[in-house]
Amino acid sequence: MFENIDFTLVNWSRAQFALTAMFHWIFVPLTIGITYILAFMETIYYRTGDPEWKRITKYWMKIFGINFAIGVATGIILEFEFGTNWSNYSWFVGDIFGAPLAIEGIMAFFMESTFIAIMFFGWDKVSKRFHLVSTWLTAFGASLSALWILVANSWMQNPVGTKFNPDMARNEMTNFWDVLLSPTAVNKFLHTITSGFVLAAIFVIGVSAWYLIKRRELLLAKRSIVVSASFGLLSSLILIATGDSSAKEIVKTQPMKFAAMESLYEGKEGAGLVAFGILKGKDLHKNLDEDSQAEFHIKIEVPSMLSILAYNDPNAYVAGIKDLIMGNEERGIMSYHEKIRRGYEAQQALVAYKKAQKEDPEGEEYKALRARFEDPEFNDDYMRYFGYGNYYDPDPEKLEANAFRMVPPISMTFYAFHIMVMLGGYFLLLFIVVLYLVFRNTLHTKKWLLWICVWTIPLAYVASQAGWIVAEVGRQPWVIQDLMPTMKAVTNIDAGAVMTTFFLFTVVFIGLFIAEVKIMLKQIKIGPKKKEE
Repeated sequence: MFENIDFTLVNWSRAQFALTAMFHWIFVPLTIGITYILAFMETIYYRTGDPEWKRITKYWMKIFGINFAIGVATGIILEFEFGTNWSNYSWFVGDIFGAPLAIEGIMAFFMESTFIAIMFFGWDKVSKRFHLVSTWLTAFGASLSALWILVANSWMQNPVGTKFNPDMARNEMTNFWDVLLSPTAVNKFLHTITSGFVLAAIFVIGVSAWYLIKRRELLLAKRSIVVSASFGLLSSLILIATGDSSAKEIVKTQPMKFAAMESLYEGKEGAGLVAFGILKGKDLHKNLDEDSQAEFHIKIEVPSMLSILAYNDPNAYVAGIKDLIMGNEERGIMSYHEKIRRGYEAQQALVAYKKAQKEDPEGEEYKALRARFEDPEFNDDYMRYFGYGNYYDPDPEKLEANAFRMVPPISMTFYAFHIMVMLGGYFLLLFIVVLYLVFRNTLHTKKWLLWICVWTIPLAYVASQAGWIVAEVGRQPWVIQDLMPTMKAVTNIDAGAVMTTFFLFTVVFIGLFIAEVKIMLKQIKIGPKKKEE
């Protein structure tokens, strides 16, 4: 079954997309979050007329502008890669995936770009009110851009509002609102943009803390910390709530990802949550079989918490990795073996349909097959497992082995999830402490804490990237959950070409990153204008 798959090509295509996406994601969260901080600051200026708030707003606007420019450039590359490296994927679901991306380009991007121009160059050229509206619309535009990208990504994690067209052998959208308003899309959007709010708040606090350490721009620093820490604290609380609802959604739509996040091999009632753990061994997903057991060097577990997280019930049963692969009749969990068989039957029905369509489009066999693809029961029982058919093998032993191949990298998913959660808790604590001390007017005397704030900036990026890893690595081997494995999505091009462009992109991205950091540090050292009219 896998003899015709060039895994070198698949792996390098994945590496290139991951490189581009993760580099792009360095800039996006700060862009999303800092626009709201700017809007809050300018709103205070509008209400008070205090020119110091205008000076503060314009300073952070300059930092935003540097970050925004490079973020846009790297985002465009991603969209090209769908055509160059993932053309099979684009064919299979382009009608669905393309719609949110098109809306993002037409509505959000134009809206964002238009009002950014007014925001930067409209000071003293348009009224204060119109300028403030432009700043808020820039913030909303950035979030709208994120919305459509995240809707498209959410559909890949939980494909809804779609129907398979056997004539075209591709999926087509049947209900736009199902795609837009699916619980997966709503939770992912809220969780992702609030994570951007938190990152931006930490960035502003960290830079402001540096000014306090250097005894420069004390008023700007304190005011910026008050706004950003308040914004960060509120965002952290929403982030926790949306993280909880996201987990409940994942356990329903992607139970394998959920089990990998906790390295839960055996399902159990009253499952405990690993608050901290170090796994034994590496490449756990490659060595997995029916005798495998989760082993830890060290583990701190909160009893029943995983069941509560998944189902709000301390006694609820949480399926483990082996339950999902081997099935659990008592719990009503279908085995991967059965899903593979059903997916293979769906694929064979498509082959027969295409043959009948070509040879005798008016014949009874064609009509019968056509009716089968229109049958909701067939779609629910077989077509929904279409992608599993790619793992079929007539040899029972190989089929069994293939079922165990359909597990995401356990160690990477486990550590990324726990790093993200632990850092999220730390950020919440930091916001509370910083706010308490700044209102007591003693923060500037705590030099050790100010340095912690500065060095927390890179940790915010680590947490953000870890979240991306949980979402994307945790859903492997699927590019579209249950419908299309990653190995089937790539363009059939020479692996050497992908390797070459991978290294070219790496060099360009490193150059852009160094330039971004240097320009940003230079502007921070220069600081804001001394006086604002």
